[in-house]
Amino acid sequence: MSLQTRPEANPRCPRVSLAWRVLAAIILMMSAPAALAGSPERSVVQILTFSQTPIYDAPWRYDSVRRSGGSGFVIRGRRIMTNAHVIAWAKQILVRRFQDPRPFQARVAFVGHDCDLAILEVEDPSFFEGIEPLEFGPLPAVRSTVVSYGYPAGGEQISYTRGVVSRIEIQPYSHPGHRSLLAVQTDAAINPGNSGGPVIQDDKVVGVAFQGIPGLENAGFFIPPEVIQHFLKDVNDSHYDGFPMAGIRLVPLQNPAYRSFLGVTNDSLGARIDGILPGTAAESRLKPDDVLLDAGGLPVGSDGTVVYQENRMPVSVAFQTPQSGESVKLKILRNRAPMEVDLPVNVYDLDRLAGNQYDSPPRYLVHGGLVFTPLSADYLRTLGRESSDTATAGLVYELYYRRSEDPSKARPEPIVLASTLAHPVNADLGVRARAIVDKINGVKIERLEDVVRALEKNTEGQDVIEFLGRGGFECLDREKAAAANSEILSTYGIPSDRRL
Repeated sequence: MSLQTRPEANPRCPRVSLAWRVLAAIILMMSAPAALAGSPERSVVQILTFSQTPIYDAPWRYDSVRRSGGSGFVIRGRRIMTNAHVIAWAKQILVRRFQDPRPFQARVAFVGHDCDLAILEVEDPSFFEGIEPLEFGPLPAVRSTVVSYGYPAGGEQISYTRGVVSRIEIQPYSHPGHRSLLAVQTDAAINPGNSGGPVIQDDKVVGVAFQGIPGLENAGFFIPPEVIQHFLKDVNDSHYDGFPMAGIRLVPLQNPAYRSFLGVTNDSLGARIDGILPGTAAESRLKPDDVLLDAGGLPVGSDGTVVYQENRMPVSVAFQTPQSGESVKLKILRNRAPMEVDLPVNVYDLDRLAGNQYDSPPRYLVHGGLVFTPLSADYLRTLGRESSDTATAGLVYELYYRRSEDPSKARPEPIVLASTLAHPVNADLGVRARAIVDKINGVKIERLEDVVRALEKNTEGQDVIEFLGRGGFECLDREKAAAANSEILSTYGIPSDRRL
């Protein structure tokens, strides 16, 4: 039988030393949350959105509610920054803290659909306890390393992806659909759910993850500090205006003979103003064939580009820097003579319908089963495969090209016959849908209110509807159409004959 004896204490590790080590471990455990509180991931939040989008060819209806996920991060003022597309058409927004299962209700404080940014506020102030707001840093340099934080689809835990800044340039923003702003490309993975999360370098936010490009591998894009700071400065007055536009169409001027004709002597500078958007300040200050030499202190190359923070990109970046209503100093050449021009730049919204629509449901009017609604990019998407046929080509031209090619005939809000709800009162109509309305009862239709006015003020026996192009015209019996309207609304489950 063996005897068990107590081991003797090691003279180099007395019992008092063991007690100190236990105490030190307890102190480290107690201090760990405090140290973790300053780490970036503590300020990154998960966003759950329940949204419902309109159906544009049946504008009184909505798609089913769908749930989607995104990311955001806490900034100064107890606010959360995220992407506009993360919370677009939201019915409910829930946010979760890092490693916290509890959902908190949030609401949209400001949204900029043109720059795909939004600020959320949380109803419960305890949400922000123990969270330090993230600070913003400068535009990262090409070839430098960044880390993207967020909650990509397929997981509930925060994700970190490291990548290199590969390019900085003006990029189309897919959320508005018709605007291009400064963006940064990286090979850090940016997947659905990462949207709205911070991109960090040296413990500071240098971007907001927001989109990828289908078919382009190992490439994602984030919104740079310049765009973020412009958005934050814009909302300081509690109202978001948006990013301004110059209102000019600039084309390269690299033909030596043409440069000589316009009197341009420097072979590498100067691009030609080819056109001017109606309704902008440029109409009264600039002219076609003016040569733009400098914009906001940035020399303009013969290809229409400037060097901005060591990156060559389109000159439009110079007009996106000021706030709406401010001016950009230009140097131009007109009739061979140099001039300086102060050009006010403002938000341009006459092409609003050419972009994706948000916040407000589509306007419409139902009369005798005929559904009238504004022509928009969202309506065109409802046509699907039909969008390439001849009939739709006229819609595309009216929406995207008429304003620049034939501005005198451009309508502020072109109205389209979106569909015809079958009923005996309209059974004999040849035009059923997808036709732009030109006149109703002799009244030119430039917006939906004109349709209402033309129909309500008619005292004749028929409503005569004329269409653009080869659409011809159609007639409805005025009294029968008015009498059938309530029955048509009831049959098709339409709550109201109009939304204006």
